[in-house]
Amino acid sequence: MTSSPAIPAMVWLRSWLYLVFFLVWTVFSAIFLLPTLITPRWTLHGIRFWIGGIMVLARVIAGITCRVMGLEHVPPGACIIAAEHQSSFETYRLFMDLEHPIFILKRELTWIPFIGWYMTRAGFVAIDRGAGAGAMRKMLRATQVALEAGHQVVVFPEGTRVPFGEKRPYQPGIAALYNQCDVPMIPMALNTGYFWGKTRILKIPGEIIFRFMPALPRGLDRDGLLATLRTTFEAADSRLDSAGDEPLRKNKAH
Repeated sequence: MTSSPAIPAMVWLRSWLYLVFFLVWTVFSAIFLLPTLITPRWTLHGIRFWIGGIMVLARVIAGITCRVMGLEHVPPGACIIAAEHQSSFETYRLFMDLEHPIFILKRELTWIPFIGWYMTRAGFVAIDRGAGAGAMRKMLRATQVALEAGHQVVVFPEGTRVPFGEKRPYQPGIAALYNQCDVPMIPMALNTGYFWGKTRILKIPGEIIFRFMPALPRGLDRDGLLATLRTTFEAADSRLDSAGDEPLRKNKAH
């Protein structure tokens, strides 16, 4: 990955404009969609309505699009999506690409006014990271319920946002899910960190890529699972790296 060049003033302006419109759209949606909290199915439709607006704002204002590859590897019905996590973008966009995603996330996110209500009602699995083994058991039970209902459970193996190209240890929950849940586990690589940084403000115009890959083989032990997952992501990241560098080179040229 190359070093980042200076960001043009126009990119910063578009980023701030996006933020303003995002906040206005989110406040409007949070209030307008309150009736969808009646049922989880309605809530899902409400979330997709909100995210559809976010995707329009990202494309029109920030100049960011998304290309999804490998969806043929995602089976119909229940599965686990083990996704890289570099920004908030993937937590939005996956609602548009999966039939009924259920995210595993830290409990504090459900405390966000309004937004947390929708997360809870949609069936997100909220984990208290300080609860130790009790949190693991709760996660496994809630995940199994979601899978039995035919949903796709999205988990971020590293447990937090990690900039593109950096690596952190995988959380123990990924191995527990692999061993306890008898469904396919689909790795998903992405390069959102190039465009939708952890700062939450700067947005680099370009094409985000999601790459779903074939399901991990069954029967691996813990070390084998983690090694296979790491190797799979590193191979995919090497292909996404050059794609992510392209908009940075274009911005530098302008």
